[in-house]
Amino acid sequence: MPTTILVVDDSRTKRYLLVSWLTRAGFTVLEAENGADALARVEVDRIDLVVLDVRLPDLSGYEVCEQIKARHPAMPVIHVSAHAVDVADRAQGLTRGADAYLTEPIEPEELIATTRAVLRYYQARQRAELLAERLLGLADTTVAVHAAPTFARLLEAAAEGAAQIFKSPAAVIAETFDGDCLAGVCVGPGAVAAVVPWVVDDSGVPTGATVRVETPANWALVDWPADDTVTVAAARLREDRAPLYVVVPTATQTARTPVLKQLAQAVAAAVEGQRSFDEEHRIAVTLQRSLLPRGLPTVAGLDLAVRYEPASARTEVGGDFYELVMLDGHLLLAIGDVAGHSLHAATVMAELRHAVRAYAVEGHQPGEILHRVNELMRTLLPNEVATLCVLLMHPPTGHVRLASAGHLPPLMIMDGKVEFVQHSAPLLGIRAPRPADLEFVVPAGATLVFYTDGLIERRDASIDEGLAALARVAATVDGDLDQFCARLLVELAPPEIQDDVAVVVLRRR
Repeated sequence: MPTTILVVDDSRTKRYLLVSWLTRAGFTVLEAENGADALARVEVDRIDLVVLDVRLPDLSGYEVCEQIKARHPAMPVIHVSAHAVDVADRAQGLTRGADAYLTEPIEPEELIATTRAVLRYYQARQRAELLAERLLGLADTTVAVHAAPTFARLLEAAAEGAAQIFKSPAAVIAETFDGDCLAGVCVGPGAVAAVVPWVVDDSGVPTGATVRVETPANWALVDWPADDTVTVAAARLREDRAPLYVVVPTATQTARTPVLKQLAQAVAAAVEGQRSFDEEHRIAVTLQRSLLPRGLPTVAGLDLAVRYEPASARTEVGGDFYELVMLDGHLLLAIGDVAGHSLHAATVMAELRHAVRAYAVEGHQPGEILHRVNELMRTLLPNEVATLCVLLMHPPTGHVRLASAGHLPPLMIMDGKVEFVQHSAPLLGIRAPRPADLEFVVPAGATLVFYTDGLIERRDASIDEGLAALARVAATVDGDLDQFCARLLVELAPPEIQDDVAVVVLRRR
């Protein structure tokens, strides 16, 4: 755009000369004849530099300069004077904000050269400040997109960041792990972005970041500025991934486009991370579901319900497990917890669960099942520890044989009375004597609750306080056991679960 200069002088003759010289040099020139007029014009017109006489009829040039600098620090001012020409005057003018001080008589060449020198400095400063501001916005946007919890929020943060960086409308288009193409669209800085479906047919983007200028019609996601094209930055981290696009008006770009390229690359990296997480999360969910029972057995005279919650929304694989299966007219119920909640803990859990099933199929009683599983662990998994509780129940009579290996005691509820079924024994993975099986009868109408430590253990409370809270909450059993399980988790587990939780509830009708 042409450079616009404001000439402020109360002498029409001097103003005419200054305007003539600057106009012939290629500048666009505006005029003001006093200080008030000058201050008003800098507020409404796009002015790049002010040539200001020191002596004005209403305000001194020094005062006008100070007010201009207070409102517009990046607007350069050149003082000119035919009267205030000594060293003290020039020093005062420069001290109070002027960028140059010329004394009359002024030669045209001197005025033009000084004007261009001052403009060069300020234009370089403006470019540096603009780049610094954009780099700061780039850093903030990079943090925001990498912290986004979902793919949609990532696109919203990227579009909002691009709009803020370039002070314009912006759009960011990317493909999800499922192959859906979505666009985050923001109409301008400070606006809230929205996510809409958008299809891009372009497979010719190489790896890295590239920039091209296109017609807005190809990217009709937002009302782009009239009479302008759009600049599209495309980034692809891997050949087998769909490219990502960041679209902004071309008028926002300089000859080089480093910030736009870096933004596209940063968002592409965040998108790749989100895609990888979605892929790993899906694998984890599939693995976890394959390691747990697919359904509950139907047992005459018994009601059953289970609830499993992973450690958090981002960790679906854990070491907690349960088993419910009918064998030779008896219900096998097992619940256990392998130390940790990682993929490794899940694989150990799977081995223990299958071992429990195998030894139960062979006809062993709970205590013998635990003994054999313990020997298996000490032989094949010597560095692992786990807790496990195994119950064999004859549904028609309610007769139960139970053995525990360091697991938390199950809860029996009958007519509002709560009792913990204690059976103390060492953890699995430790060679130590184990007590005989505990035998008892579950009365008709009684409910047994089995659980893992994630339900009651808290960093700010003791284990006894957690057990007391469980007894208090479980004293009233809902008619719907699924609802009962859900209520236990709501009232006992925190909103963001820090450990896996498994709950198995059995009620004898």
